[in-house]
Amino acid sequence: MHIDRPIPPQRVPDTPQIRALPIEDNGEALVPASLAPDRILARPRYHLEGLPGALPECFVREGVLKRLLAAADALPKGHRLVLFDTWRPVGLQRWLFEHFVHECEQAHGEDGARDAESFVSRPMADSQASPPYHLTGGAVDLSIADDEGRLLDMGTDFDTMTDASHTRTFEDAQPNDSRRRIVRDNRRLLHHVMIDAGFVNLPSEWWHYDYGDQLWAWTRGQTHAIYGAAQPTFRWGELP
Repeated sequence: MHIDRPIPPQRVPDTPQIRALPIEDNGEALVPASLAPDRILARPRYHLEGLPGALPECFVREGVLKRLLAAADALPKGHRLVLFDTWRPVGLQRWLFEHFVHECEQAHGEDGARDAESFVSRPMADSQASPPYHLTGGAVDLSIADDEGRLLDMGTDFDTMTDASHTRTFEDAQPNDSRRRIVRDNRRLLHHVMIDAGFVNLPSEWWHYDYGDQLWAWTRGQTHAIYGAAQPTFRWGELP
């Protein structure tokens, strides 16, 4: 059972090392994840919230979609993956980074930018050599819905920038704390179906998983990433 397997300790990502890894893009296209609605629900949160530049679709690389379907198939009967955010354009990435820096500065003072970078990638001047993870189509933010369409309790909402969002926070749940044990088990379920499907997790975010990008390559000890910056092949309102 997935929930019987603890989430193992994870290395804190070394951002300079990660961003220095070479990229040899394999050329996979970005595809809409909503094409498999019986196993994956695409609910693009930033578009629903009206953020500038957010798209009404969740685009991922072909290899990512294949692995998401494998993860969905490993869930209990009737459960589905719910995608909140996948590929995002540079303009939205920049807006999010600046927004979260402001939030962190309000809460933590001058260390705001550093704190924000543990949750959202800083847009770089050369986005081709070192793209934010979500610009590659290899990063996904997601959760799980049960057989009645309810999101499982993960302890925090998506994009909550606190220590409680760290993936292993609830691994210390005690037998008499039923809520923490439920959250722990739900995070274990998400973690293990995603890891078993080939993804890696960003330790500061229970909802964030990667395949093919520089974070994936660094975590897996690969010599290079296989996904660089990408673009959808068509625009909304146009036929492909």
